[in-house]
Amino acid sequence: MILAIDAGNSRIKWGMHHGAWLGLGTTAHAEVYSLRDAWQNLPAPDCIVIANVAGEKVGSTLQQLVKDFHVKVHWVSARDFQCGVRNSYIMPSQLGADRWAAAIAAWHFCHEACVVVNAGTAVTVDVLSADGVFLGGLIIPGISLMRESLAKNTAALKLEHGEFKPFPVNTADAIESGAVLALCGAVESMRSALRAGKAPQCLLSGGSAKDLHPHLKPPTKVMDNLVLEGLVVIAAEDAAK
Repeated sequence: MILAIDAGNSRIKWGMHHGAWLGLGTTAHAEVYSLRDAWQNLPAPDCIVIANVAGEKVGSTLQQLVKDFHVKVHWVSARDFQCGVRNSYIMPSQLGADRWAAAIAAWHFCHEACVVVNAGTAVTVDVLSADGVFLGGLIIPGISLMRESLAKNTAALKLEHGEFKPFPVNTADAIESGAVLALCGAVESMRSALRAGKAPQCLLSGGSAKDLHPHLKPPTKVMDNLVLEGLVVIAAEDAAK
């Protein structure tokens, strides 16, 4: 029984896993203590695995909460090599734990060259080679950050939600469509750089996955819990040692 926790920039996602997901949830940082109530009716985990990119404050609070279970807690950090994936980062430990877990999940599911996209507050576009090497990737402001940046740094552009349109005819739609296509362009650029024969698979996760998916070329697959899936793979390998 594994409790996997992905503490991201804006939200904390968690899942209880035992062969399949027995429970899944999401909470905002400001409501982190609500996790105690969310977990109280779940089976007790045998181990807990956490990827935290939300900072020390969130990490400290999670540390307090998971003490209630009295089991081993594994705080994930990127390594040179783990679960079949080799890390090409100049300083491997500086790669975000969430990106590392997502790359491991992608390799676990695909075992082939692929582009791994986590579309949250920030969007990461990472590349795995056909032999399981994390080649590197991009970090880009997500749709909401692009929208907020334009509203903050220009005099005439308001913070409004628009819709994607092929040819936008109002400002809100122009901003939304521009953000979506900018991100999709980054994904397709990385996929093109990786291409060797057939088009590589793109695995897409995160809160904005649904906004990007219709505008990306196939093959593209949405995987809602890619980071959590990677955390489970990491925990399972550690347990087997």
